[in-house]
Amino acid sequence: AAGLWTVFTLGGVGSKASAQLEQCSPLASQSLLLLLIFFYFFISDNTAFSSSHPHAFQINFNSLYTALCEQQKSDQATLLLYMLLHQNSNVRTYVLARTDIENLV
Repeated sequence: AAGLWTVFTLGGVGSKASAQLEQCSPLASQSLLLLLIFFYFFISDNTAFSSSHPHAFQINFNSLYTALCEQQKSDQATLLLYMLLHQNSNVRTYVLARTDIENLV
């Protein structure tokens, strides 16, 4: 059973970093989880934004990219990056245009 649990949790990869992130900055950790909840909610509910307001808010992609590069050891940041790359063509285009993509990888 322990071996199976290790396979499911990928040997604990990310769990230690997530705990460290939460200890050093609990507000950042909670904010990231809130972003994931909002992101999931708006993907599953296409009526959340009306067609008259296609852009509800603006975000600085450079700051987002830098933050995601710094936090890739946490499971939450990796999940947010995955969701953004697969669901947002603007983020995907920005990341692919970067010359320092090895920082993210």
